[in-house]
Amino acid sequence: MTALPPPGPHLLLDATLPDGSRADLRIAGGRITALTPVPAGRERAEPGPGEAALDGALLLPALVDGHAHLDKTFLGAPWQPHRATANLREQIASERMLRREVAAQTPVAERAEALARRMAALGTGFVRSHVDVDPDTGLDHLHAVLEARERVRELIDVQLVAFPQSGVVAEPGVAGLLDAALREGAELIGGLDPFGFDNDVDGQLDVVFGLAERHGAGVDIHLHDGGEAGAAQLRAIAGRTAALGLGGKVAVSHAYCLGQLAEPELTRTASALAAAGVAVMTNGPARTMPPVKLLHELGVLVFAGSDNIRDAWWPYGTGDMLERTTVIGLQGDLMTDQDLALAAEFATGHAARALGVEEYGIAVGRSANLVAVAAHSVPEAVAAHPGRLLVLHRGRTVLDRLDALSQ
Repeated sequence: MTALPPPGPHLLLDATLPDGSRADLRIAGGRITALTPVPAGRERAEPGPGEAALDGALLLPALVDGHAHLDKTFLGAPWQPHRATANLREQIASERMLRREVAAQTPVAERAEALARRMAALGTGFVRSHVDVDPDTGLDHLHAVLEARERVRELIDVQLVAFPQSGVVAEPGVAGLLDAALREGAELIGGLDPFGFDNDVDGQLDVVFGLAERHGAGVDIHLHDGGEAGAAQLRAIAGRTAALGLGGKVAVSHAYCLGQLAEPELTRTASALAAAGVAVMTNGPARTMPPVKLLHELGVLVFAGSDNIRDAWWPYGTGDMLERTTVIGLQGDLMTDQDLALAAEFATGHAARALGVEEYGIAVGRSANLVAVAAHSVPEAVAAHPGRLLVLHRGRTVLDRLDALSQ
């Protein structure tokens, strides 16, 4: 049985909320039961038993990682030098060989758990993980991450996407594996470059949206294809989303083409996504990041994810979603306080909406999924790489470093 974390404090004193106001929060039964404004000039009171003094530190709702690959990480295994390849297909083939070598040393479930625990300690309360489903691994990675998810369920909520890393129609049997994955615990079905990888846009989307409709599942498709080819696929995804009434349950990860389109093609494509309710995830890549601020202004739900963390694709990554907002802010030239607040939304409210997280936010009656950081405003939290002081998941303590605040 998964061990419960220790109970969290029942009273948080003098927290700075995202809107800049200060309040005391009362917590009971894992929920926020009261929010009491702190009067200006109130003297600091020493916290009593079961109370925690934040002394004006910023309190955020739990961070949300909208795109990760828990099954791919090498965390928990010996360091693996990065192996450079020429293209996507070569990288996938190289990863297949390397993951066998690493799995022989450290099982997938163990590494996935290590990364999930790191994310939780950094204040992430919800993560969407894409899990490889292909003829090479079958459902082994899904079962391993399901095992890891059970071990960390009291620390972080993990949502799973059945991800066809080797394509959907390019390899026989993948459609059946995706169907099985949705029956065995995945909540969403993924896709991969319908044109660039499968060379069959309609064929891949027929499978992906057909299975989504059959299982009542969400959709999250990796799309790296650039230019007009990528834009045409985005509009095709938007069209199918609208036709099936799946608005709010479909996302496209990366969508690099949006960072390459000129007007009026960009507005045309973004408007189609917004009207259909298709969200766009970015991890802040150089050169090909979508214009996140403009997309937001055009009504597209933009959210953030960490993507690869210390794996065959990428030797970098920490699992820190505030750090990820910094990267996105730098790449997107988000400089004003209003811009930085938008960057924070990509890893909080926007991501929670994209993942369908219920009862999210700091309000009476909501689940106490909270993170206190060593900052005094949301813009500072994005720009300053603050430490985490307190992390609560459903009111229980995942991390408590408040002693450092008083030193």
